[in-house]
Amino acid sequence: MRVDPHYVTGLVAALNTAQASTQQLSSQLSSGVRVTSLSADPLAAGENVRLLNQMQQDDSFTQSANLVTGQLQVADSALGQVVTQLTQAVSLATSANNGTMNASNRQSIANQIAGIRGEILTLANSSYQGQYIFAGTATSAPPFTLDNSTTPATINYAGNQIVNYLQTPGGQKIQLNLPGTEIFDGPGASVLAALNSLVADYSNPAFNVAAAINDTQALSTSLNFVSQQRVILDNATTQLTDSSNAVTAERTQLTAAQTTLMQADIPQIATQLSLSETQQTALEAVIARLGSGSLFDKM
Repeated sequence: MRVDPHYVTGLVAALNTAQASTQQLSSQLSSGVRVTSLSADPLAAGENVRLLNQMQQDDSFTQSANLVTGQLQVADSALGQVVTQLTQAVSLATSANNGTMNASNRQSIANQIAGIRGEILTLANSSYQGQYIFAGTATSAPPFTLDNSTTPATINYAGNQIVNYLQTPGGQKIQLNLPGTEIFDGPGASVLAALNSLVADYSNPAFNVAAAINDTQALSTSLNFVSQQRVILDNATTQLTDSSNAVTAERTQLTAAQTTLMQADIPQIATQLSLSETQQTALEAVIARLGSGSLFDKM
């Protein structure tokens, strides 16, 4: 008979393959993970990297969303209080414009409106976790200061007009802030300027009712403007909540997909391991027999 001169090399190669298979299957069985290396399943390993990257993006968005949700809630609460304060100021101004009040009464109104102005100034300088939320991106210092050296008084703004956005994993941009000038100093509707003018109107001994009525109308306009700007923050909060819920659901799906992709089928792996160990033992026995004599001695 003819004998393959490379039979020993072939047996050793088969044994190496069996040993490698046994080692890999043992690792899968002990770890519960099917793909323990790139070479084990390149396609699955590549898909796992893609899933992990997407999960990381989702986790990063969720962390950012949790932080800015608190900021948006503080901003919305502050603007809600501003609306309440402005409504009261409009009511006071309307009552002072009916022509029946004397100078002392009007001064009392001026003092009350000045108090409201102070409350709104505090709200305009609201902060969240040490950051001033109505300062654009210049969040390290209070954006608004009152200057009483002029009549009417003036308000200085130290912030900027930059708007921040948060991008969802799907590419949607959500507005996160409103610079103070877009809320309290809107075009033709400056909240603080109208309040300053009314304080000056009612403090002036030479009261000009027509000017006071105009300034009251300006305050009403600014009240409507603030309410409109508040809607922007409400919409942003809704978008953020919806996006967070969607990302949470996606994260759950990705985790399930990764588990399915990477998790070992324990019963199947155990069966394969038993077969591989049997094959390895048989090959080792054949090689051992060959090592104790020639092939022809064993025939």
